[in-house]
Amino acid sequence: MIERTLTGRPPEPRLPKGAVDAQMHMYRPGYPALPGGPPLPAEPLPDAAAYRQVMDWLGIDRVIITQGNAHQKDNANLVACLAEMGDVARGVAVIDEATSDADMRTLGEAGVVGARLMDLPGGAVGLDALEAVDARTQAAGWMIAVQFDGNRLLDHLPRLERIRSRWVLDHHGKFFAGVDPEGPEIAALLKLIDRGNVWFKFAGVYESSRDGWPYADVAAFSRRIAEHAPERIVWGSNWPHNMIRKTEDYPNDARLAELVLSWLPTERARHQALVENPEQLFKLPAPAAA
Repeated sequence: MIERTLTGRPPEPRLPKGAVDAQMHMYRPGYPALPGGPPLPAEPLPDAAAYRQVMDWLGIDRVIITQGNAHQKDNANLVACLAEMGDVARGVAVIDEATSDADMRTLGEAGVVGARLMDLPGGAVGLDALEAVDARTQAAGWMIAVQFDGNRLLDHLPRLERIRSRWVLDHHGKFFAGVDPEGPEIAALLKLIDRGNVWFKFAGVYESSRDGWPYADVAAFSRRIAEHAPERIVWGSNWPHNMIRKTEDYPNDARLAELVLSWLPTERARHQALVENPEQLFKLPAPAAA
């Protein structure tokens, strides 16, 4: 069991109308973990009812639900969660070259707008499938969420430059070994972003920071990227923080959001990251008028 805080003092400044949480996971009962992935998150299962409380607390209006690694290539839980959340939610699924055109259409009708690649332990589909997945997402008008050890970015650069779909580099780049904001990896990433189809996601900072709170190591290069291209940053809560297994280690989502969003250079950049940029990346409709 783990106690997840679901309410409290909201972030300051408040999130703008139409704010999008571009990275989180959600689970329904009846969908067990599959071989090859991690276990389901600690009980109680982080479901739609719990996340709606988080939305109310943080001021989130729209959400991108990402397929959890526990379910590997079976998107049934994701589809069920999208149905339960309704029109405020869209999904990022797991597909590969074997996914049929009929399954792509079914996923799209369910609200899926992207595919996930995770070239790290527990990921269902890695970079070996990059070109095949890119062909499928390009044809469908979807985006790709790409996650790998960012310290190998220069090794993967030629293939990343050839991606035709819109795509986002996940989780602050996952620079596990640390990276110099003025070093070659960030320089290469900025050139990638300048190609026009690449975004950078502020989410899960604690997964790659070596320093711990307030994550000064990740803050330094994240600020560099945000200053260079504020129109290419998106933000995600990474709820329910699946790597955290003990209540005493569980983050306060409002304080975490305050910290990470403070790395954006201006109020205008903050609005872009929370509203406009995710609309472009995920092809979301504009938020309903109040």
